[in-house]
Amino acid sequence: MNLRQRERNDVELNMAPFIDVVFLLLIFFMVSTTFLREGNLELTLPEASPVPTEQQADTLELSVDAQGNYALNGQALANRQFQTIQRALEQAVAESGETQQLVIRADAETPHQAVVTALDAAGHSGIKKIGIATIPDAQED
Repeated sequence: MNLRQRERNDVELNMAPFIDVVFLLLIFFMVSTTFLREGNLELTLPEASPVPTEQQADTLELSVDAQGNYALNGQALANRQFQTIQRALEQAVAESGETQQLVIRADAETPHQAVVTALDAAGHSGIKKIGIATIPDAQED
């Protein structure tokens, strides 16, 4: 009978595969996570109503046709350049002596860039109240 005790080996736990698996899980969750895109501007979106509102007497009206030509209060502007629109709006505000409201009337076929240019020119000329004119849809009863 062999009563000798067997020599015990110390058991080692290899951590490298465990770390690899955790690292791969971390990468998987980082790549598959979707991040929310928050807007830079805080907006209060307008609400449309079927009842038309009264237009104030000191309101400027900037019209944009389908070709992108501009007219301020019925008078056509010389060209479509940003500086021309801005100068015309600044002159109209200076003549009235107060900050006015601007209503942009754009044709349904007007290029989006033309409306954005008008909005940008209005902002640079110091106009704070800007509206976009619409017509109500014909509803069948």
